[in-house]
Amino acid sequence: MSRLFQLQENCLRLMGHNIESSGDGFKHLSLKHIASLLFVISAVYPLLYYVIYNRDDMELITAGLSVVFTNLLTVIKISTFLVYKQNFWQMLHSFRQLYLKSHQKVAEEDGDDTAYLVQANKLATNLGRAYCISCGFTGLYFMLGPIVKIISSSWRGVVYARELPMPMKFPFNDVNTPGYEVGFIYTMFVTIVVVLYASAVDGLFISFAINLRAHFQTLQQEIRELTFDQAGHQQQLVKAVDYHVHILSLSKRLRVIYTPIVFGQFFITSLQVGVIIYQIVTHMNSIMALLVYLSFLFSIMLQLFMYCYGGEIIKVESLQVGIAVQTCNWHLAAPKQRRSLVFIMHRSQRQMLIKAGFYEASLANFLSICRAAMSFITLIQSIE
Repeated sequence: MSRLFQLQENCLRLMGHNIESSGDGFKHLSLKHIASLLFVISAVYPLLYYVIYNRDDMELITAGLSVVFTNLLTVIKISTFLVYKQNFWQMLHSFRQLYLKSHQKVAEEDGDDTAYLVQANKLATNLGRAYCISCGFTGLYFMLGPIVKIISSSWRGVVYARELPMPMKFPFNDVNTPGYEVGFIYTMFVTIVVVLYASAVDGLFISFAINLRAHFQTLQQEIRELTFDQAGHQQQLVKAVDYHVHILSLSKRLRVIYTPIVFGQFFITSLQVGVIIYQIVTHMNSIMALLVYLSFLFSIMLQLFMYCYGGEIIKVESLQVGIAVQTCNWHLAAPKQRRSLVFIMHRSQRQMLIKAGFYEASLANFLSICRAAMSFITLIQSIE
């Protein structure tokens, strides 16, 4: 079982958290947690200073704003995680307990209730690993860009104006030695912290969402397999009702924990898409710059997709529970059993939505942002 929840544990430990330090709120935060948050916040100054310093150049302004928005989103994710860090461990513990109950049921009966859970955790692990690698390569691409340009200029014997990996401007000489090296190292560590926290927090969300889908599917299977012609089925039905209530409770807890992150993800991603598309359209003649901004755009859209996909599968599977009740042998049930089935069906008619304010995490909204991005490309090209 330990390997089934390896992704969740790795994501939590990646941010310096463990079971022993999972106390309430900020009261139990260690110095490394506060330092991580303050370190990322400190990057706001050189990023905004770069935007203000180049306020007369729209291309440089949009280049700086795209990274400013990414940094602000990471601050939201770190802050939210630190506030709710105990809730993250509680959710992981709840999923472990649900798996143990299903595994025990398989041992006592001849069933296969753990199949969905095992498959879900394998899928979550693969998605989380792929997402982490994608974020890592994007950050690495930004960091290696200036190094490659310096080496290339040295080989060709031309003078290269040094550039930092990220659009930052420090209150000291960050072009010549040693200021450039200091700025480069600072930028490198900020990028590492941003990538680690972003991939870990987002990986936890998609992992929890996929596990919730698996539990909804397990519940649907249990309901469809009810025959209502044997003694003890009333107790099984009561367990199904309790199981449904518990899954819905975990879904609501996930929504509460990720409300600030979902709101920030949608709002800031919408702004990022605008400035990055402007950069893409205005750098069509530069292959190197085009690859950088395309990879950046892919990374932020992948982040948004993780939340939209997770919200979509929870919404769909929560509705499928009611269909499972309609397709089971309910006509063989006693009146008391039918009342329990009606309770499940009535609750499943309301969608379990992952939303924050007027933003709903769904594939429909993800496609809306993609369509808006395509329209923005056409608008900028017509203006140019």
